[in-house]
Amino acid sequence: MNYSIDSFPGRELHISGKRFLYFGGTSYLGLQTDPNFQNMFIENVKRYGTNYGASRKANVQISIYEKVEAYLARIAGSESCISMSSGYLAGQLVAQNLHTSGYHLFYAPESHSAVHYRQKKRYASFSALNDDIRAHLKTKKSIPVVFMDSIDVMGTGYPDFSGIRILPLQHIILVVDDSHGIGIIGENGCGAYKKALQLGTKELIVCCSLGKGFGIQAGAILGTKKRIAQFTKTEFFGGASPAHPAALATLMDGNMIVEEKRSLLATNIHLFMNSIKNTENWYFSKNYPAFHFFNSEIAYFLEKKNILITNFNYPNEDSPLMSRIVLSASHTPSDIDKLTTSLNSFGYD
Repeated sequence: MNYSIDSFPGRELHISGKRFLYFGGTSYLGLQTDPNFQNMFIENVKRYGTNYGASRKANVQISIYEKVEAYLARIAGSESCISMSSGYLAGQLVAQNLHTSGYHLFYAPESHSAVHYRQKKRYASFSALNDDIRAHLKTKKSIPVVFMDSIDVMGTGYPDFSGIRILPLQHIILVVDDSHGIGIIGENGCGAYKKALQLGTKELIVCCSLGKGFGIQAGAILGTKKRIAQFTKTEFFGGASPAHPAALATLMDGNMIVEEKRSLLATNIHLFMNSIKNTENWYFSKNYPAFHFFNSEIAYFLEKKNILITNFNYPNEDSPLMSRIVLSASHTPSDIDKLTTSLNSFGYD
């Protein structure tokens, strides 16, 4: 069932007089509803205004952009970084810029549409992807560019990247969509960049949303200084309105809050994993807060227990049903207890 609400979904939802616990969405750290984080954002709005629609190429430029981009590059371990107004635009800038005669684009299984150029189809398996890339290298001079997600349902991405290890990585430019990783995974929330760099690809580019792990409406691209400089010279970058400067400033100002929330999330994941009895036919990554399954009956069962989870066809109506439980830093131990108690009784009530 679909529900319409009038405020941001936190750990609880109140619908038609009923209280539900909410284990869905992508607010992994619960920053969007954290009072201290909100107050920081409000103070930054007072400084930077409610909107900034000027080009990053304008003759008057706000310094916070370069400061936050250097900060993100330092966290991730990349040479350079640029920010965009969304993760989707960041992915599209990369895809459209590399759609030239010098490159050939390939899309790994489960890669997100944010990094797809037009209606490109993703491969059904890494084996098929590997076969086509190797055939391409024998007959074509253009450089293969492989787009993939750092976090996927089947666990073939971060941290081992087992799915792509069969590819001729030294000949490939790898583009990783780290929207569900940066701020959450890796040491101090560094994301997937450092691990992906160890694969030894011809080049690594990481694009991401900053809304999942950092709670702000913005996106970013991480890579070499040369590649990032190339992106900043495009009409796509210069013609688009940038991320809200108040949002980027809050990302940097809220560093201590983010660290605290990341620790709380780790505690909740540990509590959940120690309490749940049966995760057979579930798909999840170690120490990650999302748990996927394909048995939609679980979602309907939980709904009867006043627990709502993510359960819809994504990214469009023709796509498979996405059913997943998402833990956040805002959940309390009693929330986790009610969730696991309910799940442990599934099939017995």
